[in-house]
Amino acid sequence: MNTVLKCSLCFIFIFWGCEEAFVPKPRGYFKINFPQKEYVSFDRPDYPYSFEYPTYATVVKDSTFFGDPTENPWWINIDFPQFNGRIYVSYKTLTSQQQFTKVLQDAFKLTSKHTTKAYSIDDSLFRNNQGVSGLFFKVGGEVATANQFFLTDSTKHFLRGALYFDATPNEDSLSVVNRFLMEDMRHLIQTFRWKGN
Repeated sequence: MNTVLKCSLCFIFIFWGCEEAFVPKPRGYFKINFPQKEYVSFDRPDYPYSFEYPTYATVVKDSTFFGDPTENPWWINIDFPQFNGRIYVSYKTLTSQQQFTKVLQDAFKLTSKHTTKAYSIDDSLFRNNQGVSGLFFKVGGEVATANQFFLTDSTKHFLRGALYFDATPNEDSLSVVNRFLMEDMRHLIQTFRWKGN
């Protein structure tokens, strides 16, 4: 009788313990190993600007803009192969105040195109030690580009950069990489200078 009672109690505890509510695990993401921060100079003699970029990135000349040729030879892409990311950098030579006003408005329009998916757009004005001024945009939400900037001297030069990933926008999964590469973008800005001024 003792054995039957013990077996019955075991079955009761087993079945009672199995009635616990199932809770799914939250979605996880791959662990990312970030490289050490080291920088090299981009200072080619035929370019009107120079800056420092990370050693784990490559600078590639950009020769097309949506299939059409770029308007000048100084457009580049800064590729981050490890993160499947790219900073698209476009450059314009300014010839008038009207042109400066137009490219400035275009930069704001390009950023505001993300307002349908963005829950915030934070901008910060800056001026580096080389006298380069500009604006940095941090866009929150499921957007194609969370980090953008433009640099200018307001008379001769205008440069715009935007970080994109070759992935479906997902703020949660990209946030760590966005923060890591945002530091590199800010370093680029702090070391940026115009040539021939």
